[in-house]
Amino acid sequence: MLTRTFLLAGLLPLALLGAGASAQEAYPSKAITLVVPFPPGGVADIVARPAANSLGRVLGVPVIIENKAGAGGGIGMGYLAKAKPDGYTLLLALSSISILPEADKIIGRPPLYQLDQLVPIARLTADPTVLAVRADSPWKTVQEFVADARKRPGAISYGSSGNYGTMHVPMEMFASDAGIKLLHVPYTGAGPAVVGLLAGNIDAVASGPSTVIQHVKAGTVRVLASWGDRRLASLPNVPTLSESGFNAVFFQWSGLFAPAGTPAPVLAKLRDAARTTASDPSFVSALATVETPVQYLDAPELQRFWDADAQKLGAVVRRVGKLD
Repeated sequence: MLTRTFLLAGLLPLALLGAGASAQEAYPSKAITLVVPFPPGGVADIVARPAANSLGRVLGVPVIIENKAGAGGGIGMGYLAKAKPDGYTLLLALSSISILPEADKIIGRPPLYQLDQLVPIARLTADPTVLAVRADSPWKTVQEFVADARKRPGAISYGSSGNYGTMHVPMEMFASDAGIKLLHVPYTGAGPAVVGLLAGNIDAVASGPSTVIQHVKAGTVRVLASWGDRRLASLPNVPTLSESGFNAVFFQWSGLFAPAGTPAPVLAKLRDAARTTASDPSFVSALATVETPVQYLDAPELQRFWDADAQKLGAVVRRVGKLD
């Protein structure tokens, strides 16, 4: 009897150790941080907040937003690239993720991250950028905007989320094709740039529709054109730049990413959660309030889309070259 008691006593710690190991392997077992590499109020933040709520419900743990702005999104993306690949630090990135390593190369500084340091989980949205001005501006059409810019080179200003970001590159594409020179004023994100537009500190922004649609509805902002391949359902009277005679197409897409090296079972669970989130009525409804449809792609499809996008945008950055 005594021997049996000692045997059971010896087995108990082993059983507890095994239970502890199983508990450690369970994912997720604690809160997840979702890094947004821009300030509150921009496209990434607008998508990230309802996505975090839905992901948290699906995964059964809190998903906490952490805004890490700076360098056109490079600070937050670089932070994610160096994070522990355990599934507890994720990124909600925009298409600038494809641009910044090439921009760093042009500038001659060490890249804040490389594309192969990040792995895709899912794309959530893909909206074309829109050209927005204040409603009291003198331009009613994109043709009037271009004609004025040709008369006054460098006089018309526009705001962006930073050099080579998703608000800078499309405007450079447009300006190059239109043969105009504009004054670029970098901000730390789309939200502050739109605030600058409303305050009269700048004349225009090239932004995702979600950051300006409320101001369009309020009558304080006018959209002159979009960088889409077709007109936006939310702005049916706004022409594309292509149909206005300019060769400029640019989509500001958003996607979830994890650090390279994240275990395959963790990535699989995150992909499943993202898939559920993309069809979650509360997530879809939250984006619908800012006229942004969900345009979901699972990781393999996003990887192919991302590869092509990075190649195209890298060529644009090389054409823009080093900024003064």
